[in-house]
Amino acid sequence: MLNEKGFDLWADGYDKAVGLSEISDAYPFAGYKKVLNAIYQTVLEREAPTVLDIGFGTGTLTAKLYEKGCSIWGQDFSGKMLALAQPKMPEAQLFQGDFTQGLHPALQARRYDFILSTYALHHLTDAQKAPFIMELLARLNPGGQLLIGDVAFGSQEELECCREQAGTGWDEDECYFVYEALLPQFPGLQFQPYSHCAGVLRLTGK
Repeated sequence: MLNEKGFDLWADGYDKAVGLSEISDAYPFAGYKKVLNAIYQTVLEREAPTVLDIGFGTGTLTAKLYEKGCSIWGQDFSGKMLALAQPKMPEAQLFQGDFTQGLHPALQARRYDFILSTYALHHLTDAQKAPFIMELLARLNPGGQLLIGDVAFGSQEELECCREQAGTGWDEDECYFVYEALLPQFPGLQFQPYSHCAGVLRLTGK
């Protein structure tokens, strides 16, 4: 699994690597732009929302939301990713921190209209996912939404099929979302696939 140094080293080439995978309709980034666009359109249905992005990377999505008047908060593991993202959105409140250890204290003190995560939470183990999702849901304003865009599958069978197709390219260190496995813990969970290996998971706060 990539550590902080690994993410820092990958930062400059990250967007290019994503683009090459998406163009070839290959795991893991097939459907990447569709996933981001779906989240972008959902967030902009609300006027000037407050948005928390977990694992914002180089700011590909959040910078676009920032330009549309969203109030942006964020946490990312990589200091170099943060350094690349901050100039794109100077007033955004961005913090470095390992989300596998929870939210940065400054982010725990607020509530948000939307909490986003794109292609980041697969670094949580399956055992870590549900507690962290619960933590995020507790930070939503009433009626707010948690939107997770990631490598994700409707069923375990779909995941295994993708694993077989990917062969040696499959990343065994990453733990991908399976909608059917999460549904018993989160009955209100919705899943919209956008490729054979990606989709958006949605939960609405109370």
